[in-house]
Amino acid sequence: MFERDVMVLEIIFNKKSKIILLLLALFILLPAYMFLEPYWLKVKHMEIKDKDIPDSFSGKKIVFVADIHYGNHFSRERLSKLVKRINSLEPDIILLGGDYIGKGGHYIQPCFEELAKLEAPLGKYAVLGNHDYYKKGEITRENMRKAGISVLDNDARWIVYGNGRIKVGGVGDYYHSTQKIEPTVKDVKEEDFVILLSHNPDYAEKIQNHKVDMVLSGHTHGGQVTFFGLWAPVIPSEYGTKYRYGMVETEYTRVYVTSGVGCTGYPIRFFARPEICVMELSN
Repeated sequence: MFERDVMVLEIIFNKKSKIILLLLALFILLPAYMFLEPYWLKVKHMEIKDKDIPDSFSGKKIVFVADIHYGNHFSRERLSKLVKRINSLEPDIILLGGDYIGKGGHYIQPCFEELAKLEAPLGKYAVLGNHDYYKKGEITRENMRKAGISVLDNDARWIVYGNGRIKVGGVGDYYHSTQKIEPTVKDVKEEDFVILLSHNPDYAEKIQNHKVDMVLSGHTHGGQVTFFGLWAPVIPSEYGTKYRYGMVETEYTRVYVTSGVGCTGYPIRFFARPEICVMELSN
């Protein structure tokens, strides 16, 4: 009887020990993983199919990147590797969605010295994010232009290739600037293919026409720290989880919200991997 009781106690103790060891392992490994995930950069390939895309642009590749947050937690060496990774994808067009630096205006110049090395035969286009507004954003805009990047804050460009053209426009940051969509839509028809850059995806709710085929945004970092990719406790949006991450259909357009590349606050991510977006156009 005594021996059987001892065996039962040993079984119970072993089970409890395994549970305790498992909990300890999770307690140690999960925080470690959160600091490693920011370096686990993925390349997300997407097909953007739209009847408005001209034949000459079918098969062209757009690379879209946002929220680099170059600074204390994102070194120049890491930024250089990011640029080389983007160039290796052989983009035709590069679109940049803002928040190039973290904190500190002194990071702007070295950041764009690296971004100047980006290569795209049909051009590099960008808007500012909320972190880029040192001296009302003028320092960032000046360095963008020096880097050969077209600044699209409340501006737009037609991109012409072969016998077709598409339009890429942008709006100023949702919190630190004004948003004027007129330069993007004033001379387009609904059958034209139009992309709008807006750092903050919330601006998509202001669009009240069918002239913008797609909005590209960042800002939310996919939640940055999520409950296994399903939900995030903190999302910088007025619309809750709607614009946390991925493709979102609205009444007038569709919005792709990237998880971005860098981090804000602590340099951690949890089930919100950083990404480079490769969008292949198709009609």
